[in-house]
Amino acid sequence: MAKWSALALIAVCATGVAKGQTAADGRRACAEIGKLTLAQVEIVQSTPVEAGALKLEHGPADPIFKKLPAFCRVVAVAKPTADSNIRIEVWLPLKGWNGKFIGQGNGGFAGSIGYHGLAVAVRSGFASGGTDTGHTGGGTDASWALGHPEKVADFGYRAVHGMTELSKTVVQAFYTNAAQHNYFTSCSDGGREALMEAQRFPGDYDGILAGAPAYNWTSLLSRAADVNRKLLARPENYLPASKVPAIGKTVLAACQREEPGPFLADPRTCQFTPGMMACKGAETDSCLTPAEAESMKALYAGSSLRDGTPVYPGLLPGGELGDNGWPGWITGDKPDSSAAAAFSEGFFRDMVYSNAKWDPKSFDLDRDLKAAQEKTASALDAVNPDLRAFRARGGKLILYHGWNDAAISPLGTIDYFNSVEQTVGQAETASFVRLFLVPGLQHCGGGPGPADFGQRGPSFDPALDDAAHNITTALEQWVEKGTAPEQVIGRGSYEVAGRKVSFAEPICSYPKAAEYKGSGDRKVAGSYACVGK
Repeated sequence: MAKWSALALIAVCATGVAKGQTAADGRRACAEIGKLTLAQVEIVQSTPVEAGALKLEHGPADPIFKKLPAFCRVVAVAKPTADSNIRIEVWLPLKGWNGKFIGQGNGGFAGSIGYHGLAVAVRSGFASGGTDTGHTGGGTDASWALGHPEKVADFGYRAVHGMTELSKTVVQAFYTNAAQHNYFTSCSDGGREALMEAQRFPGDYDGILAGAPAYNWTSLLSRAADVNRKLLARPENYLPASKVPAIGKTVLAACQREEPGPFLADPRTCQFTPGMMACKGAETDSCLTPAEAESMKALYAGSSLRDGTPVYPGLLPGGELGDNGWPGWITGDKPDSSAAAAFSEGFFRDMVYSNAKWDPKSFDLDRDLKAAQEKTASALDAVNPDLRAFRARGGKLILYHGWNDAAISPLGTIDYFNSVEQTVGQAETASFVRLFLVPGLQHCGGGPGPADFGQRGPSFDPALDDAAHNITTALEQWVEKGTAPEQVIGRGSYEVAGRKVSFAEPICSYPKAAEYKGSGDRKVAGSYACVGK
């Protein structure tokens, strides 16, 4: 088996774009990039793209493509093993490069390159790189992994690290200078990729933004499979999406206090129980049967082995409603049709057991979690809390997670942060790690809270893209100027009687949280202070 420990640059043929050279120089240098000779990598395309002229061979056009400056598009295929086929793209502004590189991550089971993230980066002056992690397919499709353990390893850690090394080589060749700073930003599986980089490859990036990380992959998807089995145990256990609106409204009515919108500031304090919605007469969508209440308890409760060993924490109340809430992630529109079911079934069917006929109703948490850990944990789990090597070379890590996340419990990210503190030390952790818990934020984006805080890059509004309002900019400032972020102002909106209401609120570095000062407009960020809990 070939080992992709480094991408050796054997010959550099590019003339390079030195600082101050023209876009014409960049076009010539772009063509030369195709002559690079790299170990285990083939450059299949190296072409300049004129401003606003990008057209992808596959996939729909993104409106941001029309706003792109001229750039060099490098397409490569990496094959670190005989069963690998990792597609990578590196985009390089022909003019106005800011001297930085930003790596793009993936969501779900990956299977495509994050072109929107590449476009945002290039429009902001960054060079940027991304990968499909070694296969093509939809975000919930794991069929590519069936019988292909090397592709699982590519997906797990090899592809992103290889993309990073190739991108740095291309940046050096094209600009005749290495990037002054290297960043990585992504969410969900991309958050797992981010932590994998910090843990396994601490020299790859100076700053990492990891959102809602699926870092404990085997336990997370074992928990999802366990809950799905319980929802399918009997027909009456299935919780229909038609009941979710009433659940969400009941939770808010029971627990909301002084929040500026329809969300909970800290759902851990909510005392809602499914029994509050027990049907007292004929069943309707506004009440729960005993079997449905049992299913809801399983959703809120953490999963544990038969001996009581915790596996993964449960969901928190408050995240039921919304397009990115329970209907898509948990209930689906019929039994066994949710995103959580698709992810857990694909994982066990194609990665763990390599059995296309694996039956989710046969799932046993004790047995199958053990099998998953033995088969895939070494490639997929990014659970190592010892980040001292990353800290030693000056790395900075920002974690964020939404309290309303219906896909991955924010309690898991708190657990990881706490484990870093226990391993590295509290004071040492504070020198290079921050965690931001976002009220009302659903999975990576959306939700009724202050869900827009720059986690997906710049908004191209100068008033909102400074370190006070944009977490990505705050990460840059921390890396480059040593100023650690203590808060970032998030923005959100909700509807009342058909009217849009906008608000802003500070999102605080954990364990602090925003608290209303007791006076002032609750829709204004200045009416809140970050207070220790």
